[in-house]
Amino acid sequence: MVERMPHVALPGALRDCVRSQRRELELRLAEPYVERELFAPVADDDLIKVIVGPRRAGKSFFALRLVHGWGSYGYLNLDDERLAGLHDTDRLVAALDEEYGRPRHLLLDEIQNLPRWELFVNRLQRQGRRLVITGSNAHLLSRELATHLTGRHVPISIFPFSFGEYLRARGGADLLTTAERVEALRTYADCGGLPEPLVKKIDGRSYAAMLVDAVVYKDVVRRARIRGVRAIEDLALYLLSNVGTEYSLRRLAQAAGCGSEHTAQKYLGLLEEAFLVFSLRRFSFKVREQLRANPKSYCVDNGLATARGFRASENLGRLCENLVAVRLLREQAAGRARVFFWKSAQQDEVDFVVQRGRQVVEAIQVAWDATGAATHHREVRALVKTARDLRCSRLLLLTASARETTERVQWRGASAKIRLVPLWRWLLDPELPTATS
Repeated sequence: MVERMPHVALPGALRDCVRSQRRELELRLAEPYVERELFAPVADDDLIKVIVGPRRAGKSFFALRLVHGWGSYGYLNLDDERLAGLHDTDRLVAALDEEYGRPRHLLLDEIQNLPRWELFVNRLQRQGRRLVITGSNAHLLSRELATHLTGRHVPISIFPFSFGEYLRARGGADLLTTAERVEALRTYADCGGLPEPLVKKIDGRSYAAMLVDAVVYKDVVRRARIRGVRAIEDLALYLLSNVGTEYSLRRLAQAAGCGSEHTAQKYLGLLEEAFLVFSLRRFSFKVREQLRANPKSYCVDNGLATARGFRASENLGRLCENLVAVRLLREQAAGRARVFFWKSAQQDEVDFVVQRGRQVVEAIQVAWDATGAATHHREVRALVKTARDLRCSRLLLLTASARETTERVQWRGASAKIRLVPLWRWLLDPELPTATS
């Protein structure tokens, strides 16, 4: 039997690969672009720009627009089968220099596909290259970066479209009535903000379903060499169908049918590293209590959740809660705050508490409709308890169509002011409410 050798790009083939990618790049730059919302501008300096986020969130497109505004640059997409098995990085750089005229800036897309990429990137940075790299694996923000790029990089997280970006992709929000904004919010809560279906007007539901499969099989099963494919499929389906729900490792092991809490924890970690889901811990001033309490799981985009069995018509409240979770996750990823949920000893729950330093600066409740007396009382009562127990004075109740106002609420001797804000308005506010606390 003749043993097959791994495919390695030959010099001529490598040159052709770089050239064909450049042509694809020129076509992409001609496509419509929705300006992305960032917490701070990205400087053209010698720090390595590390752009991470979910698959198909627009990382590459954002990175292209970024370096395109900085002058000459070279581009290489490492998620290309023609580059599989390539280990000679000197040949790779030579091909880029030949095609682009030794550019100062280099954009290396999906860098995690290159073996020992961190050594290669460090060397280029020492040689004076200004680098922008992208990746779809959260490890780029944690283990590898902490170990190999300390002090020489700046992380930039790109998520699917925010509500403001979503409206701009649909043609803007300036002329919409309040009723139209609420209807747009309902659609956004159901379909999510994946950029490509919106910009290219393709079927978002099937696109999102295929994307979930790509994340599970390419970013988790194949990369981590998982044998129990069915178990991780079932775990992903369970998490996507239960956004905003507390979980225990025992419950996850049962849902996945993997029989081991250790395996369930490992699989959950892989799905989080692949930016499919994320967890929020229950708040406590004691770290040990935070670690012992059951966390909640959320999905990085509502469209991914509703594409896999989540019935939006019956779960608008959970979907709105997920929108807020992702919005706050963007702030947490930028290092501006830490986000939790909270429960009192009597099991009264607040969806989100936002912490800066040691202080809880904001508590947020989310509901699609809180006009009913019982629902309204339950939501505001929990906020008043939070204000008392966590010494937090900034309290928000977000609903689909609330009239913006402030209520003074009293409960068993405690009193607090609660702001009622339409969810669509809060999502559109370019300055997060926590930023002015």
